[in-house]
Amino acid sequence: MVLAAACATATAPAVRTAPATPPPLELAALWDAEHVSPPLSPLVDHPEVVRRLSVLAADAPDLFTVEEIGQSAEGRSINHVRFGRGPFPVLLWSQMHGDEPSATSALFDLFEYFRRHRDDAVARRILDALTIHVVPMLNPDGAARFTRRNAQSIDVNRDALMLQTPEGRILKTLRDRLEPRIGFNLHNQNWRTSVGRPPGPASISLLSVAYDEARSMNEGRLLTKKTCAAIREALEPIAPGRIGRYDDEFEVRAFGDNVTKWGTPVVLIETGPWSVDRPDAALVRLNFVAILSALDALATGRVHAEDPARYESLPVNESRLFYVLVKNATVVNGAGVPPFTADIGITAGRRVACDHGTRCVEVSLRIDDLGDLRTFGALEVIDATGLVAAPLFGEGVLEPGPEVSPPAWTAESPSAHTIAVGERAGIVLLRPTSVEGRYRVERVIQPVVVWRE
Repeated sequence: MVLAAACATATAPAVRTAPATPPPLELAALWDAEHVSPPLSPLVDHPEVVRRLSVLAADAPDLFTVEEIGQSAEGRSINHVRFGRGPFPVLLWSQMHGDEPSATSALFDLFEYFRRHRDDAVARRILDALTIHVVPMLNPDGAARFTRRNAQSIDVNRDALMLQTPEGRILKTLRDRLEPRIGFNLHNQNWRTSVGRPPGPASISLLSVAYDEARSMNEGRLLTKKTCAAIREALEPIAPGRIGRYDDEFEVRAFGDNVTKWGTPVVLIETGPWSVDRPDAALVRLNFVAILSALDALATGRVHAEDPARYESLPVNESRLFYVLVKNATVVNGAGVPPFTADIGITAGRRVACDHGTRCVEVSLRIDDLGDLRTFGALEVIDATGLVAAPLFGEGVLEPGPEVSPPAWTAESPSAHTIAVGERAGIVLLRPTSVEGRYRVERVIQPVVVWRE
C-alpha cells in the first residue's frame, strides 16, 4: 500500500549537528528589503503569474525549470516550477481556492530569495538537500473571478476522489509522478478565524493533515507535526499569540487528506486575519518566513529535534473574531424602535473589482451580530461608550469632526438604512453636544471601502 511506503520514506535528511536556525526577524527584514510581491495579493492574476514565471525561467535557467503541466477548465495554463538538486523532493501548491491568494505572492518572493542568495549558506544547504516543486495558482479560473471554486463551480479541494476537475487531475498526476516526501497545501482562512482568550486573529493556522478517521500516527504524520513545530518557532517572534492549530478531522474528499494517504504527508498552512487596514503584505511576509524556515528545517535535519508537542499545544481555531466591534453604543437603529445599548459586530468580505478602469480590491462591511458581544474579539475594537450609533445619513460624504443634526427616525418615518443583522454596515458614531439635537461626528464606518495599489 502507498501509505506503508510513506512510513518508510518520509524521514527528512539527517545530520549529526544541525546548522543554526535562520533568525526569523532577520528573514522578515530580508523580505522587507527584497520582496517582489505587490501590496495587494488579490490583484495577482494569471497573466501576472505567467509573466513572472517567464522572467524567472529567462533570468535563472540554471536554477529554475518551468513547465506547463496542464490547463484549467477554461484553458489557462497550470505551471510547475522546479529548483534544487537534493535527494529529498518537496511539493508546494497554492491558490487551490481562487480567492485565497497570499501564498502565491509568497512563493514568488521565495523564488526571488533563491535567485539572489543561491550561494549563501542557508540557500545553498536547502538547494543541496532538497528538490523543490511548486505549483503557484492551481486554480487560475477561480483566481480570475476571485472565487473559491473553479469554472465548473466545483471546489477543487473536495475533488480528490472523483477527479472531475482538470485542476484536481493535474495535481494528482504531478504528485504521483514526483512522489514527494512532504507536501505543503497553502490556503487562506476566513477573517473571522480567531485563536486564544480573549479571541485574537489567527493569522497563521497549521495542520499536520490526517490520513484516516482515527487520525493515526506514522512516520509521515510525525514529520509534519515536527515541521509545524518548526514553523511555530519561526513565526512566534513575528506574530506572538496569532498562531493556531487547524482542526485535524479527516475529510474523505479533500486533497490534503488524500495526498497524505497516497504517501506524501501534508502540512496545511492557512493564512488568516491581521490587525492592519491593508493586511496582505504582512501576511505574505509571514508565509515567506514560514515556508523558508520549514524548508531549512527539512534540509538540515533540524526538524528531527523539534518537539511535536509544540504543534499539538497550539490553540485550536475558532470563529470568534469580527472585523470591527463597536462596544457599548446607544443604538438608534433607524427602524423607529426606542434607543438601546448594544455591541455591533461587523464582518468584512472582499472582491476584486474595477474602479475607474483600474483593478482594485473592494471591501464590503456587513453587520453580523448585535447585542452583548463581550465573548468576541475584533481586528479593531471601538469603545462607543457615551456615543450614539445611527445609520449613515445625508447625501454628501460624512467625515468626523462637524456638528450635525441627524434626522429623527420614528416608527412613522423610519430610515432607508437600519442598524440590523444582515444589513450593510453604514454607521455613524455621534457624541451629544450641549445643544439639544446637535451631535459631533466621532467616527464614520462606511459600508464599502476600496483598496488600490
